[in-house]
Amino acid sequence: MAGPVQQEMERLLKKAFSPTRLDIVNDSAKHAGHSGDDGSGESHFTVVIEAPAFADKSRLERQRMVNRALGDIPGERVHALAIQASAPTS
Repeated sequence: MAGPVQQEMERLLKKAFSPTRLDIVNDSAKHAGHSGDDGSGESHFTVVIEAPAFADKSRLERQRMVNRALGDIPGERVHALAIQASAPTS
């Protein structure tokens, strides 16, 4: 079951991008006891998102778009966020 931070990330990304694919994977258990593990169980995530908004954008631009949409979550409430953002292929 998704925790509150993961649920908020999903809501924000759906609102910002209307993605054709969105997978948010909680990787926190893999990092238990490591740097950045705050004990919340929601410290490390991988986001796989596909949306038309990413067409003709560089990898860096896509990552910045996702980080902006997530507001204070990356770096403030989540220690690590891996982003795989792409545009749908025809």
